[in-house]
Amino acid sequence: MPGQRKVYVVSGGVTKFAKAHPEMDFRLMVKRAYDYAMGDVPKLKASEIESSRISYFSDHFARQLKAASMVQDFLGLNPKDSRRIEWGGATGGQAVQAGWETVASGRNDVCLVAGFETMSSVETWKGNEFIALASDTNFDYPVGGFYTGYYALMVQRHIYEFVRKTRFAGVKDEKKAQQAATEEAKRVMAMVSVKNHINALHNPYSQYPERLTMKEALGREMIAHPINRPSVCTMSDGAAVLILASEEAAFRYTDHPVLIKGVGCGTDTMRLADRPQGKVPRFAWEKAADYAGLKYPGVHSFRAGRTAALEAYKNSGIKNPIEELSFVELHDAYSSSEIQTYEDIGLCRYGEGYDFVEQGHPFLKNIDYGLNLPKRGTIPVNPSGGLIACGHPVGATGIMQGVFAFWQLQNSIAKHFGNDKLQIKDAERGLIHSHAGTGSAVTVTIMERA
Repeated sequence: MPGQRKVYVVSGGVTKFAKAHPEMDFRLMVKRAYDYAMGDVPKLKASEIESSRISYFSDHFARQLKAASMVQDFLGLNPKDSRRIEWGGATGGQAVQAGWETVASGRNDVCLVAGFETMSSVETWKGNEFIALASDTNFDYPVGGFYTGYYALMVQRHIYEFVRKTRFAGVKDEKKAQQAATEEAKRVMAMVSVKNHINALHNPYSQYPERLTMKEALGREMIAHPINRPSVCTMSDGAAVLILASEEAAFRYTDHPVLIKGVGCGTDTMRLADRPQGKVPRFAWEKAADYAGLKYPGVHSFRAGRTAALEAYKNSGIKNPIEELSFVELHDAYSSSEIQTYEDIGLCRYGEGYDFVEQGHPFLKNIDYGLNLPKRGTIPVNPSGGLIACGHPVGATGIMQGVFAFWQLQNSIAKHFGNDKLQIKDAERGLIHSHAGTGSAVTVTIMERA
């Protein structure tokens, strides 16, 4: 990006994401990920790390104020600069960009980005309450109560706009048409669930690897219609670490650093009802006629995601992501939001997300999913298994995406996973995407093989 120093990832580490790590507190989890990352760059000394950006979502889960300071202490990084980052579900992604900024600005040559969450410290119902506090507590929180309810509402509108009005346009009975459209969408959402759980079978860090079938994906318990259990991410314990460095420093520590090519960030109102209607901010390959009459963003699409992608593509020189990206690791808190995000970040046009899945574009070429996928492998999405199957320890999640993208671009998946099933051949460029709230804040970061 003009006027800024190049920033590289030189190493990364991640703990296994799990329902609970009773043998470790948050400090030790981060230390394990940190030690792994440091072990991969033996030329880097701890004394050369000049600052840290430490992310965690909730003081409630940590049961500790200033937990980032305790991590800084436990890692032996005092008395150096450190900042705590919190930004809802996008906390980890924002931490990556905060680390990028401190190196790009010239303030530091080496910055540690670390994140964690210990969500097992409370019962699931209480955890859902804590997470729902990241909605508008004066409005959304009382009327909705928990995030799966919010996302169920949003995807129902997405189905209405993009399935009901197209595939069932000829059905005059509105209730029957919407029911039929919803059943169609549930089938496609189940395909996403199958993809991510099967991908996770080959990721030893994942929480819920499973050879899931379509029958199982469709048949399990409903959480908030039309979202059922296999389509929802879970609360987790886990930590992740990235080490960022300037160009001069990076090549002292490794022969295979990965460039952070561009970053983008977008925001929107916390309260869904406050989101204004306007024109779709378009990518270069889209036409105004594509979205004639579409009320945007409504509650069906994430304007913050579109805004973040537009900025990241501009800063990284990407003209068409479907052709220029090798893979995407995106924030699939729900299989429905994965489909919505395909459209937000321009992997397909608004309204084409369901077809995009059915054709097989976001599936890996070499994995057997038990599905008919005529065009699979165009651009693998969540080859790691994503949040649905890896887990979602919020402060670590966006950093975890960065670690997996880093290993993909280093061509070192086999080294770190113990198998090469998820390695994308000749991966050149990847996108990581973090998403907060009901789409109130989103980060997009482009990473490129050096």
